[in-house]
Amino acid sequence: MINRFLFRQIDNSALIIFRVFFGLLIFLESVGAILTGWVNRVFIAPEFTFSFIGFEWLQPLPDYWMYVYYIVMGIFGLFIMLGFKYRLSIIGFTIMWIVTYLMQKSSYNNHYYLLILLSAFMVFMPANTYFSVDAKIKPSIKKNAMPQWCSSIFILQMGIVYTYASIAKMYPDWLDTTVVEILMKSKEHYYLIGNILQQKWVHYFIAYSGLFFDLLVVPLLLWKPTRKYAFFASIFFHLFNSIVFQVGVFPYLSLAISVFFFEPETIRNIFFKKKELYRDNEIIIPKRNTVIVSVLIIYFSIQIVLPLRHWAIKDDVLWTEEGHRMSWRMMLRSRGGIAKYKVIDKSNNTEIPIHLNNYLSKKQLRVVSVRPDVIWQFAQYLKRDFKAKGKNVEVYVDCSVSLNGKPLKRLINPKVDLAAVKWNAFKHSEWILSSKQD
Repeated sequence: MINRFLFRQIDNSALIIFRVFFGLLIFLESVGAILTGWVNRVFIAPEFTFSFIGFEWLQPLPDYWMYVYYIVMGIFGLFIMLGFKYRLSIIGFTIMWIVTYLMQKSSYNNHYYLLILLSAFMVFMPANTYFSVDAKIKPSIKKNAMPQWCSSIFILQMGIVYTYASIAKMYPDWLDTTVVEILMKSKEHYYLIGNILQQKWVHYFIAYSGLFFDLLVVPLLLWKPTRKYAFFASIFFHLFNSIVFQVGVFPYLSLAISVFFFEPETIRNIFFKKKELYRDNEIIIPKRNTVIVSVLIIYFSIQIVLPLRHWAIKDDVLWTEEGHRMSWRMMLRSRGGIAKYKVIDKSNNTEIPIHLNNYLSKKQLRVVSVRPDVIWQFAQYLKRDFKAKGKNVEVYVDCSVSLNGKPLKRLINPKVDLAAVKWNAFKHSEWILSSKQD
């Protein structure tokens, strides 16, 4: 039964036009990161970057080579859009995007993680078999059909993303609009809409429309009678996010994925009127069907379980941040804090003054005051830095955090030498103090 569903041949118009949109958007993302100064702020200006733990060896290229790095990604995006050297281009972009993702997390965003997953999907897609330079050069690869799994995995992935995003919003500070009010306060200066965004009714609208949109959009897109209305709601939702939160190309990428929810004939009539519509519904089961099915089951099992891992870790994920990343917990909380790093020279037990501005950019200064894993990483960095200078040191951090505008509470045990403890990604770190402290 599963083979008949996954390997039934369907018209490939949705995949072909998605390839065009996808290539264009990653080109704009890559070039936009340069033009807006993001590459400079995140990779070039800082003395070092906070890579994902375990990937500290991944550091930015020296001087201005990160600009070249992003230009190459942009070129790959154009090649993907045109369907030129498609397989090489999508593999190249995927590897480069994974590297740039792991290289820094000061500007962590769930959308960057989503782009990794979508890029990995596209590596295995027959997305250059129509309306592509590759098909012009080599007509033998031209096809009007694709296996149904090529469409279904995009739908299932977005179902997971939206569902977990909705569930994560089901907590008091979101439901009473505390979080939304804080988020909108920073938009007060926006031209025309700034004052409107401060209205309480707008906060309730954003909070509950966001929650129900995430929960219902995929089912409503799948059901033909509501599909059109759900798509128009998606346009409003994603354009609002683009204007208010300025999250780059990702709202448009989410809209582009909507093509997989529509009937192939609809997509073909809009974008490829001269294309022959595939209607045969053949079932072509490849020799390696068991491998394909097994990989899909394992992958989506991980995708379903990974966002739940924080339930197996002590305390509240909103406080500890343990299990926060790669869990579709998007724009859910506001964190602010203060931190003092104390470095003690073991040889004479004297304190060495630390001026954070000498080490960190403005963006990094914020995260080393509120995120436990980054606090730990900076302590490790200080340990290595002083070791290179011939000093063996201990690093203590006195850090207090305000979550969603609440009074400051101490986050880190100031009596623990963070330079001497190890990080455990799947277990609570006891030096992170309880969220239930008085």
